[in-house]
Amino acid sequence: MAINAALTFSAYNHFPTSPLFPYFNSRCHSLSSSQKSIHGVAFPSSLVTTAIYKIPASKSVRADVTPLNREQVAPPFNVLITGSTKGIGFALAKEFLKTGDNVIVCSRSAERVESALQSLIHDFGQQRVWGTTCDVRQGEDVKKLVHFAQQNLKHIDIWINNAGSNAYSYKPLAEASDEDLIEVVTTNTLGLMICCREAIKMMLNQPRGGHVFNMDGAGSDGRPTPRFAAYGATKRSVVHLTKSLQAELRMQDVEHVIVHNLSPGMVTTDLLMSGATTKQAKFFINVLAEPAEVVAEYLVPSIRSVLLNGSTKPTYIRFLTGLKAYSQIFSRFAFGARRNRHVLED
Repeated sequence: MAINAALTFSAYNHFPTSPLFPYFNSRCHSLSSSQKSIHGVAFPSSLVTTAIYKIPASKSVRADVTPLNREQVAPPFNVLITGSTKGIGFALAKEFLKTGDNVIVCSRSAERVESALQSLIHDFGQQRVWGTTCDVRQGEDVKKLVHFAQQNLKHIDIWINNAGSNAYSYKPLAEASDEDLIEVVTTNTLGLMICCREAIKMMLNQPRGGHVFNMDGAGSDGRPTPRFAAYGATKRSVVHLTKSLQAELRMQDVEHVIVHNLSPGMVTTDLLMSGATTKQAKFFINVLAEPAEVVAEYLVPSIRSVLLNGSTKPTYIRFLTGLKAYSQIFSRFAFGARRNRHVLED
C-alpha cells in the first residue's frame, strides 16, 4: 500500500496539469487523531483533513410531509435516467433492461430520443421501455417528465440524474464563452437541482418511496480540473447537494426516499474523448478509462442491490476506486500496460 500511495503523489506531480487526474483522486475518511485514510491508505493527519458534521439532536418535520406505510419493493424496478440517449446513460438503460426492469429514457433532443428508443425497442421489445424529451434546465419540462413517468409506470423506484454537459469545450476559463459557461452551469447544477426537487416530491408521495442517484464526475473530490474548470466546479457541487438533501430528509424523518452518489469514473464517451488533445490526457484515458458498457455492467447490479437489500442508508457507488486506479497506474509504469488502448500516445 505504501508503494501505491507514493505512486499516486508521484503521478500527480509528474502530470500536474492533467485535467483527467481528478477522476481517481481521493476522498478523505476519519481514522484516528493521528491518521487519515485515502482509499484505505494511511497518511499522517497533517497531509489530509476532514470535517465531521453532526445533525442536531432535535429534528423538525415539515407539515406537508406525511409518513406513509411503505410498500415492499421488489423487481422488476421502474427506472428513469436523464441524459440517456447516448454514452453512459444509454448503456445504463440497456443494462437495466437486460435485468428485466422497466426504463424511461429522455434527452432534450427529440431526434436522439427517437433513435435511442427504436434501438432499445429492437433489442428488448416495446413493453418495457419509454422515451420522451426533457430539458432538465427547465422546471416545466421536468414536471412533465414526472407526469409522463406516472402516466406510464405509476411510480419510479430509481431516478438517475445523469444529464450533464461540458459544452464540448476544453480551454482555460479565460477563453470560455458566455454561452459555454451558461450551458455547463445550467445543465449540471440548475438542472440537477430541479430534477432532485421533482424526483423527491414525487417519491415522497409514493408509498414504496424511491432512490435518487446523482452522477458525479471530474472535480467532485475537490481536485483541480484545468481546461474545464466550470465543469469541475459543477461536479464538486453535486457532492455537496447530495449531502444537503440527505440531511434534509433526515431532519424530516423521511426514510422511504434516499439520495445517493454514483461515480462512473472515466468513461470513453464523446465528451471525454473530445478532450484527448494533450499527452497527459491521452495517458490517463488509456490507463483509466473504460467503455460505457463495461462501466454499466458494474454499476447496475450495485444500484439494484441497494433496493434488493432494502437499504435505507445513502451510498456512494464508485466504479473506479482508488485501489483500482493505483494498480492500473503501477502496471503502466512498471510493465507498460494499457498503452494505446483508446488513443494513440505520442
